[in-house]
Amino acid sequence: MNKTAIITGASRRIGKVLAEHLASKGWNIIVHYNSSERPAEELVSLLKQKYPDQKFGSLKANLANADEVEGFFPHLIQQHEKPGLLVNNASVFNRGSIHETEVRLLDLHMHVNLKAPFLLMRDFQKYCGEGNIINLVDTRITNNESDYATYSLSKKALWELTKMAALEFAPAIRVNAIAPGVTLAPADKDEAYLQKLAARIPMQKPGGVKPILLSVDYILKNEHLTGQLLFADGGENVGRKKV
Repeated sequence: MNKTAIITGASRRIGKVLAEHLASKGWNIIVHYNSSERPAEELVSLLKQKYPDQKFGSLKANLANADEVEGFFPHLIQQHEKPGLLVNNASVFNRGSIHETEVRLLDLHMHVNLKAPFLLMRDFQKYCGEGNIINLVDTRITNNESDYATYSLSKKALWELTKMAALEFAPAIRVNAIAPGVTLAPADKDEAYLQKLAARIPMQKPGGVKPILLSVDYILKNEHLTGQLLFADGGENVGRKKV
């Protein structure tokens, strides 16, 4: 198996942890970023120091810009090794109920969270021909709460796309998804905020990133798995407890 991975939005938060985790498993990593050039280059430098026998690099692209997404894989192939794993991790997450949503917010969520993964999956198949695709969706896809209406719709659609691509790309490419729940606090919130959210899920505690990493490992090891969704959400998808 080709052991080079491209992870979108890999310079920060979950994407960064995914990059560090896969590097520890022997993967070469291409760190995609948009505006976070310095954190991306710092991560690449750190990985090079820790794993001198592996290859690491970065790639800049604005996933809200269709032209840059169209050029993503041609530039990647020109600058780096052909990847055997695509992780669609990058997303935007902005609040807005249906009646509050303006066209600009709708377009932003759909471009970054759905259109970009669609095109990257298409081009992974075109340029790489074999390997794995893992899409990060959200446990919100199991309900119809509309406080993050267009975000949730974009993730619901990404899950449907996962199944569609799994059927079309098989057997050369396996396509699966992971749905995190209460994972990391937003940049402007603290751990108490996260604990409050987690109080109503079945496991009653934040999962952190470990359930996501374990899900990635399982997907990569199980060579008969495709078109599946792993919930890394402490059971939130089955319902919320009364408190």
